[in-house]
Amino acid sequence: MTLPRPEYPRPQFVREEWLCLNGTWQFEIDHGDTGLERGLRERELADRITVPFCPESELSGIGNTDFLTAVWYRREVKIPAAWEGNQVLLHFQAVDYDTTVWVNGKEVACHRGGFTPITCNLAGIAEPGETATIVVRARDEARLPQPKGKQSWTYGNMGCLYTRTTGIWQTVWMEPVPPTSLRRSRITPDLANGCFHVEQRFLGNPRGLTLRATLKDEQGGITSASCPADGNLATRLVLMIPTERRHVWNTTDPFLYDVTIELLDEDGAVVDRVESYAGLRSVTLDGHTVRINGEVVFQRLVLDQGYYPDGILTAPSDEALKRDIELSLAAGFNGARLHEKVFEERFLHHADRMGYLVWGEFADWGCAGQGHVTDHQQPGATYITQWLEVVERDYSHPCIIGWCPLNETWQPMTDTIRVLDDVTHGMFLATKAMDGTRPVIDASGYAHRVRDYDVYDSHDYDQDPATFKARHDGLAEGKPHINKHNDRDISLPYTGGPYFVSEFGGIWWNPNAKEGEDSWGYGDRVKNVEAFHTRFKGLCDALLDNPLMFGYCYTQLTDVYQEQNGLFTFDRQEKFDMERIRAVQQRKAAIEE
Repeated sequence: MTLPRPEYPRPQFVREEWLCLNGTWQFEIDHGDTGLERGLRERELADRITVPFCPESELSGIGNTDFLTAVWYRREVKIPAAWEGNQVLLHFQAVDYDTTVWVNGKEVACHRGGFTPITCNLAGIAEPGETATIVVRARDEARLPQPKGKQSWTYGNMGCLYTRTTGIWQTVWMEPVPPTSLRRSRITPDLANGCFHVEQRFLGNPRGLTLRATLKDEQGGITSASCPADGNLATRLVLMIPTERRHVWNTTDPFLYDVTIELLDEDGAVVDRVESYAGLRSVTLDGHTVRINGEVVFQRLVLDQGYYPDGILTAPSDEALKRDIELSLAAGFNGARLHEKVFEERFLHHADRMGYLVWGEFADWGCAGQGHVTDHQQPGATYITQWLEVVERDYSHPCIIGWCPLNETWQPMTDTIRVLDDVTHGMFLATKAMDGTRPVIDASGYAHRVRDYDVYDSHDYDQDPATFKARHDGLAEGKPHINKHNDRDISLPYTGGPYFVSEFGGIWWNPNAKEGEDSWGYGDRVKNVEAFHTRFKGLCDALLDNPLMFGYCYTQLTDVYQEQNGLFTFDRQEKFDMERIRAVQQRKAAIEE
């Protein structure tokens, strides 16, 4: 069979040698989570599955959408003998949710969280030329509170909750690395000073070795910097760019520099080498505006939930990831909120290359912090831990212009600090500590609980353009729309600064759905396509014409199962005249230019 999803899964930190482990694996569902006691770790498994697609999906070959309390995977892999002298790293780009990995009978990883990579060092367990027997158990108690985005806690889909994802859902792969090698780099653009800051950590102790970084563009080498790599903590380099070679990354010209990072021995021989890239851009706050490279760029964002009919959370192909960005750009948007899902890193790679602005999010919709059994996601320390893994993975992507760790939290205001207050502050402060170069929204819409915020926002699904406009015109008087929940105040007041409506629209259109069928959008369904265009223009104009609004985010790019308020169908077919959609939004772009 053709290898599914064969492209390199970590495109901003590339080594030449690697082995894709996607394809057929042994598989078995463990409904009672008793597989360890029943010997599933040691024996052959009953079924077969196509990795990296989750067992709920059609592309996996399983297609079981029931609750899967635990699932098991097994595969034997012959490690290339040509990798001799290196350690072998086994990577899982994402496994949902609570994962244990054994190789040759020994536990090599235990990880909680469904959206970030797991790396297993097989040194002393499986060496080049040997066979590695990989066994994975993924537990996913979807009816218990845990960060899971929009995955349904009922058997079927309902409202804005969709088919679950369990187990492996992104690429599995191996790579050889020397005993002392480079860990994931952090590359920070510094537009004001015309340079990049490279922060490098190491696997093993690099004492006596040299770290070197080289910056290149289409004309060739630009500059290089090196320093001793003594100790195994972070080493930092600065790559200065001559004025005549400075080229900013922006939405119209997403220029990327190539970066080579090397670890050298005392004779100058290369011990380890990776290829990366970087974009020279800045994000700054100025009054009511969010500036990119010092320029005002109205953020015409679209809500993108990243679901696919046949792959669920996993795109069927790399081309499908790129295609979603192309559809958004064709409709006149210049970016997206990557909503309630941590997207595959390949998506960010395409966004980097295409000048597509994104806000990076976690998957935690609807935390109420009440402790009710109906609360499907409950905040805790694991939220902060899992979120920081996201920021660490995606830090160096220039397309990301802001972070949003929480979405639509609904805890009412009280005079007592509750867990959600602590988690909200913790996620905000931890994000700011890890990344001081991007703005952070403490919680998109609803419960804003950080007084010294970067950006304030609201969600508003009013379908009447006139009342919608009147509500948001209050921003001129310092009285913007602030979300409530059940008519109760849940946010600290707005005290100035950048503000935008980060969810609006959601106009319902499905001409084939009959009354009572499982199809919905916000407000009354429009009567026809012309009525949709009229409403779309009215809602967008209300925000485009507001001089204090720095952007908006329209809901949404595509239909997702029963939520049929997208600009495209679930299978990415046009529902409307995209030239008209684009024309409405480009009017603002023309004014800016």
